[in-house]
Amino acid sequence: MSMQRAATAALLVTTAMVMPAAAQNSIQRKTQDAQAQIPTCSRRLGALAVRQPQNNWWAGLGLESPEAVIKILVQQSGCFTLVDRGAGFELAQQERALAAGGQLQGGANIGGGQIRAADYILVPDIVNKNGNSSGTNIGGALGGLLGGFAGAIVANISINSSTADVTLAMTNVRTTEQEAMTQGHGSKTDIGFGGGVGGFWGGFAGLGAGSYAKTAIGQVVVLAYIDAYTKLVNQMGGLSAAQTAGGAAAAAPSQTLTMSRPGRLYSAASDTSAPVRQLDPGMALYPTGNRNGIWVEVNDEVGNKGWVPQTALSNAK
Repeated sequence: MSMQRAATAALLVTTAMVMPAAAQNSIQRKTQDAQAQIPTCSRRLGALAVRQPQNNWWAGLGLESPEAVIKILVQQSGCFTLVDRGAGFELAQQERALAAGGQLQGGANIGGGQIRAADYILVPDIVNKNGNSSGTNIGGALGGLLGGFAGAIVANISINSSTADVTLAMTNVRTTEQEAMTQGHGSKTDIGFGGGVGGFWGGFAGLGAGSYAKTAIGQVVVLAYIDAYTKLVNQMGGLSAAQTAGGAAAAAPSQTLTMSRPGRLYSAASDTSAPVRQLDPGMALYPTGNRNGIWVEVNDEVGNKGWVPQTALSNAK
């Protein structure tokens, strides 16, 4: 081995001995920063279901579905109530089927009308990613010079610059309006990444998203989603001191009603007032939001406004 090559090897060995501690300090700081960036709300903004995008972009990066990442952010923020529409929901439906067939023990208390409605559907996606921009793998350099043992010392240490741009799209279930669309950016120039780091990153492994904690690009994607989620919560009023009471259900238009039996549309909330028109069973009516006792103010399909007794109405399917 030449003197220059020996000097280079000695320098790299010294670097291998020093860098792990520096890397761990950097990892710890970045972990704390990442967790601190997750927004928190004083009240929940509604019920949220997460749906993974149709394009399977995460497989090419060696990652799991981002659905688990978003669920972790939602749970830690307290801004929404999560409702399951995935594997857990399918198993719950099996239990409900057993209950409907009379197979469960008495007192199980499983039946209709218990499933909470989702107010919003959230779809996470990715715009672009750069897995390793101008990267230098120190472990590989050491391995080439000094053999496998030296390479193994710093096998998980690399100097890289990774970036990712992601989007979050929020759809109102009742109106189908896209209430928010935000974009988030994540970047990380770090000396290694902590495959065994607990705390914040450790929580991802428990929910089937361990690759986001164990890879540099995975951590970058998480940071990008934190950025996008913070912007989304802010758009929805979660970070504002003044928040509208009632939530999504109250803000949405009233559900369409239909006549359950023949009746009349009256000009006032009384059957002694002047009739506006005859109403047939199955006719669609649209509530204005005004009520007077058992009477509901509605519009019909041609613009007539009047009052109908609630006993003659049923919710449209």
